[in-house]
Amino acid sequence: MDQVAPEPLTNILPEDSDASQDAPGEQQQPNQQMNSTELGSVEKAVEQFQLASTPQVTEDGMELEEPSKETTEEMTVSTDLQLPSEFEKLLKGCEENPEDFNGWVYLLQYVEQENVLTAVRNAFDVFFLRYPYCYGYWKKYADIEKKHGNIQVAEEVYRRGLQAIPLSVDLWLHYLTFIKENSDPSDPETEGRIRAAYEHAVLAAGTDFRSDRLWESFVNWETEQQKLANVTAIYDRILGIPTQLYSQHFQRFKDHVQSNNPKHFLSEEEFVQLRLELSKASLSAMVGEDDETPVAQEELPPGTEDLSDPAKRVTEIENMRHKVIEVRQEVFNHNEHEVSKRWAFEEGIKRPYFHVKALEKTQLNNWKEYLDFEIENGTPERVVVLFERCLIACALYEEFWTKYAKYLEGYSTDGVRHVYKKACTIHLPKKPATHLLWAAFEEQQGNVDEARGILKSLEASVPGLAMVRLRRVSLERRHGNLEEAEALLREAMESAKNATETSFYAVKLARQQMKVQRSLSKARKVLLDAIEKDQVRTSPKLYLNLLELEYSGDVTQNEAEILACFDRALNSPMPLESRLLFSQRKVEFLEDFGSDINVLVAAYEEHQKLQKDSEPSKRKQQYGGWGQNSWGQYNQYGQYNQYYPPPPT
Repeated sequence: MDQVAPEPLTNILPEDSDASQDAPGEQQQPNQQMNSTELGSVEKAVEQFQLASTPQVTEDGMELEEPSKETTEEMTVSTDLQLPSEFEKLLKGCEENPEDFNGWVYLLQYVEQENVLTAVRNAFDVFFLRYPYCYGYWKKYADIEKKHGNIQVAEEVYRRGLQAIPLSVDLWLHYLTFIKENSDPSDPETEGRIRAAYEHAVLAAGTDFRSDRLWESFVNWETEQQKLANVTAIYDRILGIPTQLYSQHFQRFKDHVQSNNPKHFLSEEEFVQLRLELSKASLSAMVGEDDETPVAQEELPPGTEDLSDPAKRVTEIENMRHKVIEVRQEVFNHNEHEVSKRWAFEEGIKRPYFHVKALEKTQLNNWKEYLDFEIENGTPERVVVLFERCLIACALYEEFWTKYAKYLEGYSTDGVRHVYKKACTIHLPKKPATHLLWAAFEEQQGNVDEARGILKSLEASVPGLAMVRLRRVSLERRHGNLEEAEALLREAMESAKNATETSFYAVKLARQQMKVQRSLSKARKVLLDAIEKDQVRTSPKLYLNLLELEYSGDVTQNEAEILACFDRALNSPMPLESRLLFSQRKVEFLEDFGSDINVLVAAYEEHQKLQKDSEPSKRKQQYGGWGQNSWGQYNQYGQYNQYYPPPPT
């Protein structure tokens, strides 16, 4: 199914869209087929959080121009000629150990205190590459720019912060205050600009359960502008959204209705329609069911003009107020029911903001259960918003990122990619599991080069992880690049830190050459070379895999090679216990497939000598005399269950 490309945060809705559209009905499970309306809702919800670096738009829908040369220089060049003495040292410490959050805090405090703009910008910009969810530091950064008189740059800092953390009600409120304080009241475009900023704010964060302060700010500002119809429209949106202060909103809406004239707080169209409905209802009440005498309908004044009769005018106003509240009461009742279903989950969220400290297990479980509930019962928009909220508090936990990506699979390819990219490049740069899932996702989409790059970057940042190297090998093998797969394994053998790693990759390479390339000779050479290099430690695993390799052929034709492999292991400096296992297996091989009784007897005698060298207690427990079962203890399948070496892994 074709997917719609995601829009940036500021393109949440075009200007002619209805910001208060109802979300679709009940959410289906992600693995079920969704209809086009529901799929579109998922994509639309995801688009709100696609933070790709695309051009932003103004309130009239026009793209903003690129920053001018002067603005660019203002953002990147300072008149300060010298950085603070300790700055380079502190910054280097943070870059070498980015997980040390306290080091970052000290650095930011230091540059703020020194107040050298170049150092401030360098420090904050590098910090936000790692910790973009720290909304308070975005405000600090903007305040410093404002203090230096860089109003445009300060606004750009706010925009960057809101793109990084669009659900931050606090950051939106600070930004809105900044816009209002730094706008020219005499400019006729100021009101529209501020209103557009509020619209962007509630579209991005207005469905958050704790977004009440943002909605209240919007209502208060429209009230100050004396746009009472706009206030009613805002209440019509918030009354249908489950939030913490839902009942307070309804009470304030009723106060708003009771204290104002309907022709002021309703649009002209709604006012006229409501006046007509009330007139018809009054006429119907005057005409009894058995009364056939026609009653003349009073002619209503045009538009929003008042009725001529003062008494009728007062009655109409009261009836309108009652009807307006009555209609919204039903919406409020439904919303109250939705709030009650989520209240316990919301009460369980004790730390909704980002912090590097680990969350308590009860907090993590609460998020898991809340997400499962919302996926089962909520709308796509609410599911996406809850995931975004969760990932602010749980940004350092892989399981929530992967759960989010899995939810979006099948709905929005770009959405899945965005989640993985955000997790792997910002919050979890050294967590291999999420990177491996991202690489697998890209490979599934046919983006093999992208998957290859993800794995290569991960290995560069976290070198020495076998799972990553093996995934790179398997990717090349799946796409027919056998030479590259072999080269990766040989490179791993050469760069191995110890003999254990070398043996591990040697076994992997030998298996690939045998099972994939069908070359017994090349596989044998790899293992023999590894054994030769491993003379000091001598890993039993190498001998076991060489033995498995020889067993893979015709054992009757390959008897000499197999016995040579056994003898090589028995003559090695392996621990006695390991050699005893190989001796036991040699006896078993000769018993099952050997062609010479003399060789069998000699092998048994050699085994007996090794047995005598072992501990007496083990000898008594492990071995019996010559006769039936004399080679060891058999299980019910006729196999040695105590001495038979486990199959190589």
